[in-house]
Amino acid sequence: QVQLVESGGGLVQAGGSLTLSCAASGRTFSGYATGWFRRAPGKERQIVAAISWSSATLYYADSVKGRFTISRDNAKNMVYLQMNSLKPEDTAVYYCAADRRPANVVTTSVYEYAYWGQGTQVTVSS
Repeated sequence: QVQLVESGGGLVQAGGSLTLSCAASGRTFSGYATGWFRRAPGKERQIVAAISWSSATLYYADSVKGRFTISRDNAKNMVYLQMNSLKPEDTAVYYCAADRRPANVVTTSVYEYAYWGQGTQVTVSS
């Protein structure tokens, strides 16, 4: 029904920046909240940031607040994660996820997202 593809991952030095993109296709993307999750080596998938369909509601994990910015362009069916001041602890596979929600509502639970991308690797060197 909804397909998600992440891009923009790579290797960057500590203090550097990367922008991740999530492209959605399939049924209309209208009405879908979107989240970015990450899975660090040896750890479970955890929430990084989330954005409501209207962009009125944003969520950031404490570990990335002030450094990462989530945004979306509904006309282009795109969601972005701008990552600044990257740290080695940010190294992980990053996943885009989507689930239908009221326009101003987000969800931060991995179990509440129906659609997932395949992930993109982000590696931050010290």
